[in-house]
This record gives sequence, structure tokens and C-alpha cells, in this order.
Amino acid sequence: MQKKHIITITGSLGSGKSSTAKRVAELLKYKHASTGNFMRSMAEKRGLTLNDLNKIGETDSSIDIEIDDYSREIGRSENVVMDSRLGFHFIPESFKVFLKLDPIIAANRILEDAKVNPNRHKESREGFNTVESIVESISIRLESETKRYKELYNINNYMMPENFDLVVDTSKTPLEQVSEQIITKYQEWLAN
Repeated sequence: MQKKHIITITGSLGSGKSSTAKRVAELLKYKHASTGNFMRSMAEKRGLTLNDLNKIGETDSSIDIEIDDYSREIGRSENVVMDSRLGFHFIPESFKVFLKLDPIIAANRILEDAKVNPNRHKESREGFNTVESIVESISIRLESETKRYKELYNINNYMMPENFDLVVDTSKTPLEQVSEQIITKYQEWLAN
């Protein structure tokens, strides 16, 4: 398989996928793409929360088809860093990164982000007011995505380490260090 100048980053909810992808893209002078942002835009156009859109996606495959088409389109380009739950699946010739994070730490990060990021409040009707509500929202979203990915793509668990070229625990590693680690491993991957 020919390697592409594309990095796909997925991970646990709240693990820093978007921030990391943006920073890596900036450092490499690559374009940044995000299926999360694409989905938020889809939900907003329909007057829905992200959780509502995911729930509809369980019975309406057009939701996933639209997201998949977006991912495939990104896969036809080069010099891109994409944060995407299934980027590794749709762009197998990319350098595939998984960011892992404990759900409680993730919930605390999301709660802090919700104070400054208005998009966070569009993810759940209940809002992001407590760590408990965020953990519940994460669980609902993960359950919905896992069900859909199994039915549509026969992916049992998209978070399996063997799907990725690099797995990074972001619980104690700052953004800059995570970004530098990804770039170093990406450059090694390209050279081999």
C-alpha cells in the first residue's frame, strides 16, 4: 500500500483530537480537516444536537454516507491532518494515530472547554454542566457510534490499538509534546 501524506487522528472523546490535529497541521504546514466539525455543521443545519444526529444516524444511513463521502474526499488529497473517528478506516494509506484518555479526565477537560467553546453546548440537549452529565453524554455517543460502525462497516471496536500506527495517552502529556511525538513518528513512517 502506498503511503499518503495524510495523518488521521482519532481517539477517546475529549482526548484532544481536534486541538492536536490543528497543531500538527500548523507545524507541518498541512491543511486541517475535521469530521467532528463537519458533523456539528450537519447537526446545526438540521436544528439538532450532535447526540440527536448520532441517534438519527442509527436508523438513517444517509447521515453516515454524507460523513463517509466527506472522509473519502479528504483521502483523495495530500498534506492533510484529519481528526476523524473513522479516518483510519476510510484512508488506510494514512499515518493513523489514536489518542487515549480516561473518561473522567476527558469529562473534566470537556467541562473546561465548554466554558469557552460554544460548540460544546450543541453536542447534548442536557448541556455540559457537570462531569457526570458529560460522562453520560460520552457514553451515549460511544454506544451509538459503536452500534453504527458495527452495522455499517463491521468494525467491532474502532479504538483497538492494532488499527493504528501510534497510540498516545494524552492524560499527562501536553499538547506540544503529543504533537511533536506524532510528527517524529510520522516522519519515521514516511521514511520506511
